[in-house]
Amino acid sequence: MSEPATVIHMDDGKAPAAAAAASSSYATAPTTTAAAAGTSSGSNNKGRRGLPLLLRSGADGFRRCLAVIDFVLRVAALGPTLAAAISTGTADERLSVFTQFLQFHARFDDFTAFTFFVVANAVAAGYLVLSLPFSGVCILRPSKATGARLFLLLCDVVVMCLLTAAGAAAAAIVYVAHWGSRRANWVPICMQFHGFCQRTSGAVVATFLAVVVLVVLIFMGAGAIRRRR
Repeated sequence: MSEPATVIHMDDGKAPAAAAAASSSYATAPTTTAAAAGTSSGSNNKGRRGLPLLLRSGADGFRRCLAVIDFVLRVAALGPTLAAAISTGTADERLSVFTQFLQFHARFDDFTAFTFFVVANAVAAGYLVLSLPFSGVCILRPSKATGARLFLLLCDVVVMCLLTAAGAAAAAIVYVAHWGSRRANWVPICMQFHGFCQRTSGAVVATFLAVVVLVVLIFMGAGAIRRRR
């Protein structure tokens, strides 16, 4: 009878110790969890500090970064279109043969394609200037500028098509001016009107550079709208 009493006495001594150990383990568990959460948040903050300033705010930062690139590309496309319009619009060369009374004259308005080319580049340059405030709105309010992005996307497509058509028409005239056409009995004139051909050729190249920039702007705008949705 004495042995069971001893066993019961020993069990009574171990139970409080086990309960105390369990309670201490439960008490330290939240502290460990909080420490782990603090470590993970600190690592996330350090990871964000390594990112550029425009990308630290997540999706809004990404859209703001695209808007900044959009603004820079619009300024970059303004130069070629304006230069093409001015270069072709001021292309004027006279060629004297034998005497000053017999002269050949080459101007851009002698060709309908060049007239369309100058007007299209002037319209594109004006549009790019007017689109800069809308691009600035996309930078300042990236999360609320879906309407501005859609408006710019539609206008970019229209202007890109206009410049492509004008550039193709002018390129055809420049090609005939350089190489002529044997079937139509058209002789090349660039050997005589070298300055005129040089100006118009450079303007065509500048126009197609602007077209490439507009294509990039269109893809960027479509990607930003798709990401927003």
